[in-house]
Parts: sequence; C-alpha cells; structure tokens
Amino acid sequence: MRRYERLERIRRMDPHREATEIYRLSVAYEFPWDFTRSLELALYRTYAVPGIGRLLAATAELTDRPQKRYDDTSLLLDAVVEHGFGSVQGRTAIGRINRMHRAYDIPDDDMRYVLCTFVVMPRRWIDAYGWRRLSRHEIVASAVHYRTLGRHMGIKDVPRSYEEFESFLDAYEEAHFDWDADARRVSDATLDLMISWYPRPLAPVLRTATLALLDEPLLRAFRYTPPSAATRAWVRRAVRLRGRAVRLLPPRRAPHFARQNREIKSYPDGYRLADLGTSPVPGLRGCPVRHPD
Repeated sequence: MRRYERLERIRRMDPHREATEIYRLSVAYEFPWDFTRSLELALYRTYAVPGIGRLLAATAELTDRPQKRYDDTSLLLDAVVEHGFGSVQGRTAIGRINRMHRAYDIPDDDMRYVLCTFVVMPRRWIDAYGWRRLSRHEIVASAVHYRTLGRHMGIKDVPRSYEEFESFLDAYEEAHFDWDADARRVSDATLDLMISWYPRPLAPVLRTATLALLDEPLLRAFRYTPPSAATRAWVRRAVRLRGRAVRLLPPRRAPHFARQNREIKSYPDGYRLADLGTSPVPGLRGCPVRHPD
C-alpha cells in the first residue's frame, strides 16, 4: 500500500453517508496517536468552563479515580467509532453515556460545547502536528459523526457543519473560560495522571512540555505559569518533527483503537461496555455553588 492510498480511498467516499467509516479510517489507521492526544486535550480543556470543572470535582471521579475515568471515557466513545452507531456495542456505549449524564442537571450549552471539542481540537492538532493535514472529506465526516452522536445523546441544536462547531467552541470559550479552584484541582489531577504513564524521573519535563502545548486562554483560566517562549517553541517543534517522521513510515495496515492504547490500564482481564462509567453521586444533581478562591 502506498502512503497516500488510504487518503485517495477516503476522497472517493461520501462524507455524509459514510461519515463514521471515514472517521474510523482517520482515527484507527491514519492518525491513531494524534487523535488520542488531541481528544485528551479536548476533554481537558472543558474543565476551564467552571460549571463543568466544578461538577467533575464534585463527583470526585477525576480527582480520586482519574485512571478509571480516563479509561471508561476513552473506551465508551471509541466503541461507537469501532463498531458503528447501529451495532450492539455502539448502542450499549451510547446508552451508558446517556445514563451517566442524565444523573445530573447539565446545561444543554455545556453538552454542546463538549461535543464541539471532539470535532474541533483533533482538526487543529492534526493540522499543526500530524504527518499530513486533514482532507475536507475527513473534516466533514468528523462533523457528521459527532452530529449523529449528539442526536443519539439528545443534545439540542447541535451545529450542522464543522464551521458551526468551530464558531460555537470559540465563542463559548471566550464567554465562559474562567478561574475556579475546584476546576484547577481536576486539571492538576489530570496532568498528574498523564505524567504517571511515563518513568518518574521524566515528570518535571513532561509537565512543562504538556503546559507548552496549551494555549494562552487555557493557561490563564487555570492560572498556570506559562512556559517560556523558547520552551514552547522547542516542544511544538518536537511534536511537528514526530509528524514528519511518521510521514516517512509505511502506512498502517491494521487498525489501532483506543482499547489498544498503553494508557488504558484499568482492565487487564477485559471489560464489559455495560459496566463502564460512573454511578450517580447521592444528592448531587446540578453544578455546586462556586467556592471562594
């Protein structure tokens, strides 16, 4: 198989009727590492919306059990990608996601914003660091895939195009990103988790490198001290060089899904999709009141 042969196949497909199949080819064959990293950052940046960050802190899932929460979220979302919306696995995963969300009074706008991060952040990451840029077919297919997911989740007024997803995300972040002490606790716990996947002596370097990949609004919202301009330039150049190296490799012949990622650690003996996820916190329905700084 030639390096761009799969892209040629994607361009012959219909990005509306075959959206999930195109998205699967992009995620599992063309950019598995890039989608993993970009979706990690997509979920991470949602904490900077105080209502989302406070609710996640109140459930304690990301502060007390971050590895399990990371694994369950990855496995449930990826089951839909791997098996499709109409499969038993896809329906089970969506049903589990919906039951978790319905336990809390989450505003429609917050749900819509989280969905937007899944569409926009991978495109921005891959265009900046991937071995090639996403094609228009892949961009459209991603928007259609997540619009379909939003419909299955009962989210109202889901954007219809990539451009609408992007416009909503940018406007929502400008209006809602803000400091919150509880959200910062969730952010710190997530950073600690991601760093824990690598040898302990590398922790300070990895923390700085991760912060170097965050944009200014996100750093301000969490009140992190930005790395120096030189550090940010070096880290971003290193990630771009990785993409250029991947371009020289033979194309992937077997798919790689989230369940195969080394970062997934909670289920060495396997799992059932119906058992994944969280249980409702007794007495917690809506977002807790904001704590003083």
